[in-house]
Amino acid sequence: MFGRRSTPELHVLVLRDADTLAAVLRDALAEAPDDQRPGLERAAALVAEAAAVPDASLRARWVHQRLAAAGHEGPADSVRAVKALRQAEPGLSLLTAVQLTKEAAAHPA
Repeated sequence: MFGRRSTPELHVLVLRDADTLAAVLRDALAEAPDDQRPGLERAAALVAEAAAVPDASLRARWVHQRLAAAGHEGPADSVRAVKALRQAEPGLSLLTAVQLTKEAAAHPA
């Protein structure tokens, strides 16, 4: 077909602000008194841990949350899951919903 790519792209964007949070925590840690340092160090470690989670895992978590909110209890990559996801998020195309549910099935909740 004209105007179609041979491999469709997934149009779901994962937004992260972990870099900004890490910078704020580093600044706070540099100026912190000794009694606040352990808590800030723990917070910095948690932010670093969250930043290390792959985008695919974050998308899968999002899909699992949407499916659970929709009451879907079956396999994440079933036809019913695709339908439930598209009903929960009407802006998703069929192709995107299928790709997301397959990704969610590969990353169990």
